[in-house]
Amino acid sequence: MEGIGWIAAIIVGALAGWIAEKIMKADHGLLTNIVLGILGALVLNFILMAIVGSTLGGWIGQLIIGVIGACLLIGGYRAIRRA
Repeated sequence: MEGIGWIAAIIVGALAGWIAEKIMKADHGLLTNIVLGILGALVLNFILMAIVGSTLGGWIGQLIIGVIGACLLIGGYRAIRRA
């Protein structure tokens, strides 16, 4: 995650994963929430850099990006599992 340290990335990732879990009505553990939040932020930051050329910075920006990215990952997993 750009602009924040590793410990902050884990905290923001856990919070983003937890929020995404509640939005998507999923049931995951703490470790899964951390992984989904961090991976979601990485994936969406990559997409935003490719399309827009910039991304949201700071804790709040990365939290928003992480939540949206984690929701996309949960939705993608559900779509693949149904197929």
